Amino acid sequence: MIFRSVLLAGMFCTALLAQWPKYPTAGVPRTPDGKPNLTAPTPRTADGHPDFSGNWDYYRERTAPPPVPTGASSGLGPVTPNTSPFFNIGVGLKEPIPFTPWAAELRKSRAAANNKDNPDAHCLPIGLTQFHMHPQPRKIVQTPGLIVIIYESNSGLRQIFMDGRPLPKNDPQPWWYGYSVGHWDGDTLVVETIGFRDDVWLDVEGSPLTGTGKTTERIRRINYGNMETEMTIEDPKAYTKPWTVKFNHKIMLDEELIEFICGENEKDAPHLVSH
Repeated sequence: MIFRSVLLAGMFCTALLAQWPKYPTAGVPRTPDGKPNLTAPTPRTADGHPDFSGNWDYYRERTAPPPVPTGASSGLGPVTPNTSPFFNIGVGLKEPIPFTPWAAELRKSRAAANNKDNPDAHCLPIGLTQFHMHPQPRKIVQTPGLIVIIYESNSGLRQIFMDGRPLPKNDPQPWWYGYSVGHWDGDTLVVETIGFRDDVWLDVEGSPLTGTGKTTERIRRINYGNMETEMTIEDPKAYTKPWTVKFNHKIMLDEELIEFICGENEKDAPHLVSH
């Protein structure tokens, strides 16, 4: 599809441009032969919590595609599954995503237009799950009261407040990334997010999230080199029940994020077509 071709061309062309030269990551545990020991124990902060600081790459094993939702029960009609790990949030799920009829029809109409209106194609912020799946890396900066995630994609910036504040209840202005608060459940970081805009795309395939949605992420740093996130999506407008998807990330050593200014001299969007 045209949208995917444009998106991929942009992704991988940026990876060819050199910026910061390689610089060794400090404090990397080593095996006796000097190689990074990615299975070493999880590093911890001064207050004893797992330390998520660092640059992280998305990692997904190639698995069989999920059951294909077809027919009247799903509202999607015949669909060819997209098995790319960078696109479809449904890849690898044991059950089809539980769309409401409205959400199924919306996703179907987006697919019929080659997903050309995905915010990522227009240099706009993308959904949190799409960020988790994105092949461009992210940097986590962790302090006791605040965790900041800097996404290379579209220079995205997300704040997770760890200072004990509750989620806002004052009908806040909807945001692309919503409002996030976190707390510790043992060694698991639990992040709750609400206050999304009504037009969020969870993935390139157009799975929606609306202003009634809430996400809950349970994030674990399994060992030095591996991080796992389980995200539960709740949205009564878009889904008939809560559902959960898992993402895996690996530490990215000796590298830095590159500057990604999607809108600079951008000329692709006017040429995106739906057929």
